[in-house]
Amino acid sequence: MILEIRDLSKEFEGVVAVNRVSFGIEPKVIKALIGPNGAGKTTLFNMVTGLLVPSGGRVVFKGRELNPYPPHVRAQWGISRTFQIVRPFGEMTVLDNVMVGCHLRTCSGIFSAAFRLPQCRKEEDYSQQKALQELRFVGLESKAHQLAGSLPMGEQRLMEIARALASDPELVLLDEPAAGLNEKETDQLGEDLLKIKARGITILLVEHDMRMVMKISDEIVVISYGTKIAEGIPYDIRNNREVIAAYLGS
Repeated sequence: MILEIRDLSKEFEGVVAVNRVSFGIEPKVIKALIGPNGAGKTTLFNMVTGLLVPSGGRVVFKGRELNPYPPHVRAQWGISRTFQIVRPFGEMTVLDNVMVGCHLRTCSGIFSAAFRLPQCRKEEDYSQQKALQELRFVGLESKAHQLAGSLPMGEQRLMEIARALASDPELVLLDEPAAGLNEKETDQLGEDLLKIKARGITILLVEHDMRMVMKISDEIVVISYGTKIAEGIPYDIRNNREVIAAYLGS
């Protein structure tokens, strides 16, 4: 397992948002985490990435327990993510936004940057080429020098995926990447996610577009009111009566 969620729980002033959820993710697969609005999906993401401290349970990445470590350390170890609400650096170019994702793989300090020493220039060149590579991958290379804030929402989401990939992660958590995309853009996104998997990157996906989820996912976990109610391959989840009841009502 590349990631193990073990009895993970989170309470907010007595309200249980995530209730002892457990599942694992094998390397190089797409695993979807689905459930009705308010099920606790983003809360679980935030505990995996270190933005929230669990009330109980453990997060284990490649055999290492993550609970004591802050988000930037987890990112250095190979975990990247996107957010449900896109917040680009609007006055920076698309290229500069994606280059931010390369920061974890550089080591030049303030002195080196201030005096433009060779190591700094080398790392800047690397970051620029890496960012262009990921923009090309998501189809935004032609927009590299536009201001990020000028992009429509769908392209901002693709830019955010490119930024997540720029850090060379082993595991990417994508929080509703198809939100704001039309059907054609969603189909293209699904193809892009399969290409990311083909690069050997594991994906944990939160998404409400069930057509895309069922098409690209290797496995699916379903949570409702913070509790896991099902786990399995798409065919099994599609025909699970408890899942149908959670979405449509009994």
